[in-house]
Amino acid sequence: MSDRYFTKQTFAFLSALAENNTREWFEEHKQEYEDFVRTPALDFIGDMSDEMPAISRHFLAQPKKVGGSLMRVQRDTRFSRDKTPYKTNIGIQFRHEVGKDVHAPGYYLHIAPDECFLAIGLWRPEADELFRIRRAIVEHPDAWVAARDDKGFREHFTPEGDSLANAPRGFARDHPLVEDLKRKDFIGMAALSEAAVTSKKLRPLVVERFRQAAPYMGFLCKALGLRF
Repeated sequence: MSDRYFTKQTFAFLSALAENNTREWFEEHKQEYEDFVRTPALDFIGDMSDEMPAISRHFLAQPKKVGGSLMRVQRDTRFSRDKTPYKTNIGIQFRHEVGKDVHAPGYYLHIAPDECFLAIGLWRPEADELFRIRRAIVEHPDAWVAARDDKGFREHFTPEGDSLANAPRGFARDHPLVEDLKRKDFIGMAALSEAAVTSKKLRPLVVERFRQAAPYMGFLCKALGLRF
């Protein structure tokens, strides 16, 4: 296992890419991307594959250049006004073994010059999954509150994401947990500093934070009928 993965050069490359987001520039600096972004990211993912069983045996760390835990650097510009071709961050997701895309339950590491953070949970789940989570909250309110407010979890993670303006259809507007039922995302985020990302303590810190999210992730997985 490595002690250190990302460096100041990683952040320098991402900053330069943000200022020169063209295919021509990227091709000229592709070796820097390999050296300072993709290779250390894949090394980190590979080492995390040994750590994931301590978090959950059902979430995968796959160190593959394409189709694994490292998100592709190319942006999907088909439906976006922003036509810049490349992402200017590193995105790493350890998703559930049954998951097929970024909307699956997962653990996430985000590295960018302007913000670094860890995230857990479900981002933009499908309507059926969202309904099942909301139903689990209504049917098991005490278990939900215990998971949501777990001391170890809330010490570092903050609930984030979008919510509906009103109670979702089929759920009481005056339900005591209506603010949770309004959620369209069930994610928690924990900030990271650039110093933490470039330190030797990154991997053990990530493992510790992910383990602290076990009550929240466990509730979501149970609500969806997934193993945790």
